Amino acid sequence: MIRIMRALVAVAVFAVLSAGPVGAAETLSKDLSSTLALLGVPCGQVVSSQRLGENDYLATCKDKNTYRVYVNKQGRVVAEKR
Repeated sequence: MIRIMRALVAVAVFAVLSAGPVGAAETLSKDLSSTLALLGVPCGQVVSSQRLGENDYLATCKDKNTYRVYVNKQGRVVAEKR
């Protein structure tokens, strides 16, 4: 079950890349917020994000904490505090 949820989160986060430029930043922030919540990271809301590479993002939360959200070599979505 957890494996399926992680896969769905990965798809949701990275599906934003195919969205048009209008609203993509807002959608990405919402997707990253959801991803962090599913991973159990106390973020609340992502207020800004930066793409570092393919399937690799830097998310800044409302509480000023920053996390790197990416897909590791095993295909799992990971969040590392920066």
